[in-house]
Amino acid sequence: MSVPRAPLKRIVVAGDGQLGSLAALAIKQALPFAEVIIIGTPFDNGALADRSPTALPFTNRFHDRLGLQEAVLLLRAGGCHRLVLRYIGWGGQDSAGTLQHGAMPYGLSNDASLKTRFAQEWGGGSRSGTEGQSNAQFAGSVAEVLSGRGRFAILPAEPPTPLREIDYGLRWNPTAYRDVIIEMASAAGVRHVSGEISGTVPDGQGGLSALTIDGTGAIEADFFVDCTGPSAMLLSGTAPIKRDDWREYLPIRQLAFAQPVKPVLSLEDRVSLPQYGWLNELAGRDALQLMLALPDGVSDQQIIEMLGQPPADSVSLNPGAVREPWVGNVAALGDATAQFEPLGFLNLDLAHRQLELLLEMLPGQVIDPRERAEYNRRAGLMAAGVRDVLGLHYAAPAAVKRFGARKQSAHLERLLDQSSRRGRIPFAEELPFANQELSALLAALGIGGGLTPLASAEGSGAAHQSRSAFEAKAQAALHAAPPYGEWLGRFLQSNQPR
Repeated sequence: MSVPRAPLKRIVVAGDGQLGSLAALAIKQALPFAEVIIIGTPFDNGALADRSPTALPFTNRFHDRLGLQEAVLLLRAGGCHRLVLRYIGWGGQDSAGTLQHGAMPYGLSNDASLKTRFAQEWGGGSRSGTEGQSNAQFAGSVAEVLSGRGRFAILPAEPPTPLREIDYGLRWNPTAYRDVIIEMASAAGVRHVSGEISGTVPDGQGGLSALTIDGTGAIEADFFVDCTGPSAMLLSGTAPIKRDDWREYLPIRQLAFAQPVKPVLSLEDRVSLPQYGWLNELAGRDALQLMLALPDGVSDQQIIEMLGQPPADSVSLNPGAVREPWVGNVAALGDATAQFEPLGFLNLDLAHRQLELLLEMLPGQVIDPRERAEYNRRAGLMAAGVRDVLGLHYAAPAAVKRFGARKQSAHLERLLDQSSRRGRIPFAEELPFANQELSALLAALGIGGGLTPLASAEGSGAAHQSRSAFEAKAQAALHAAPPYGEWLGRFLQSNQPR
C-alpha cells in the first residue's frame, strides 16, 4: 500500500538561460504550491542548449502544454518555421561528379512514400541536381515540395488540407525567447535571484542541502535542478561525475560561429560539407547564422577561408554524457548532462525531453530511489539515442571519407544492417526521431536502404498508385499554401497591438 508523501516545498533551478527559465516555469506549473527559485548564474558560452535558436517538433508540443503559445513566439521572439533540413553532399557524388543532396522532413506523414517501391525508384532519397529542387518529381515529401516553392501557412482546421499533416521546427531569437519565458515564470510566481554560485552544501545523503550565492548567502531547498551548462556546478558538487566518452563515436572538437548576416526567410536549413568539417546554415528573421563544426587539426586560416570572415565566437567540444544525471536530490538537464555537436539541432530537443521526463518523475520530499533509477535509465537511453542519430550522420558515404569510420554502438550497427538488407528500422526506446523520420534521414544522407517485404511484393501498379497519390497531395498542398513570407507578414501585421 502506497503512503502519500509530503510534497516538495522549495525547488532551486540553477542557470537562467532559456533552458533553466523553461524548467523553472514548468516546475512551478507542476507544483503551484511549492516555492521555485531560479538562480541567474553567469552565462556559459559552451551551453549549446541555451544558445540554440531552434528546436524540433517535440518542443512545439511541449510549449503547448506549458501555455507558451506559438503565436507569441512569432510575434515577440522572431519566430519562423522550418519544414526540412537539407543535407548537401552527404551522399557523395554521382557518376558525373555532381554533389548529391536530400532533405529530411519531420513527422509521420512521409511514412507511405518512404516504404514503397515508388520511393526507391522515383524519389525520396539523396540525389544530384539543383539544391532545393521544388518539383514533386524530385521531392521525397510534401514538406520538401512546399519548402522548395517557399509556400506554407498555419491554416484553420476547416476545411482540411494536406498542410495539417506537415510537422515543423520553430526558430527564434534566443534572447527574446528567454525574455518571454522569464515573463511567464515571474507571473507564475517564480522568484529570480542573480549571483554566482560560490559553494554547495552537502546534505550527508549524496545530495545538497543548500547553495551559497555571492551577494545573497545560502539558499536551502528540497530539490535542485542543474541547468548551468557543461560545468554542471550542482551535479559536480554531489560526487565525482562518471562520464561516458563519445570521442570515438563523434569527430567534432570545435565549433566556429560567424557573425550573423542579413535576415533570410526560408523553410529549410542546410548542412553541407566544405573543405573541412561541416557547415550549418540556419535561416531566420533576425539573421542567417553560419556555424562550422570542425575536427582536430584545422588551422585558423582555413576556418576564415571557409566562413569568409574570422569567427565571431568559438566553442571547444569534449563529446560525452554523464552516466547518472540525477544524484541525490540534484537532477541535471541539457549540457550539464551531455555535450555534442549541434548536428540536426538535437541539443535543445534533448534538454526539453529530459525536462518532460523530470516533470513525470518529480519526487516528494523523501525521494524513492526507484524514481531516481528510472529517470537515470530513461535519460541514459535518450542520450544514447542522440549519440546514435549523430553517428548515423557520420555513416553517410561522404562523411566516412571526410571523418573516417567512427565507432558505432550495437544498436546503430543493427539499424544500418536492418535498413540496408530489409528496409526496416529496429525499435529502440527514447530515440529523438520516430522510425519514419529515421527512414527519411537515411535517405537524405544517401545511405541506401533495402525494400521491405511488403514493398518487394508490390507490383508496378501499386508503385504508380503511390506516385499518383503523392503528386495529388503535393499539388493540393501547393494550392492551399500561400507564399510563406506573405502569410507571415499578414499574420504579424494583423496581430500587432493597437
